[in-house]
Amino acid sequence: MRLYSILVKPIITEKTANMQVDTRTYGFEVAPHATKIDIKKAVLDLYGMEVSDVRVLNTREKFKHGRKRGMQLRKRTTRKAYVTLKNKSDTLDFSLTK
Repeated sequence: MRLYSILVKPIITEKTANMQVDTRTYGFEVAPHATKIDIKKAVLDLYGMEVSDVRVLNTREKFKHGRKRGMQLRKRTTRKAYVTLKNKSDTLDFSLTK
């Protein structure tokens, strides 16, 4: 399995920014078939950082109804992973990969 197909993209929001500062936890959108072990190996190989904890969650599909008649918006299902680093002094830079 390719590493770049496991970690789809980093999640950069206000919540994840606070988590980075407080608990050195980073958020990623991951492939639907990725396991915790795959995610841990991908972060180690791509960024060179030791991972202590991986939490994975699946989001469900959500529907919104628009203003016009019959208009329906759909938010797709995703799989997120929150990765906690071992060393407190380490910071993960998304622009740099190994």
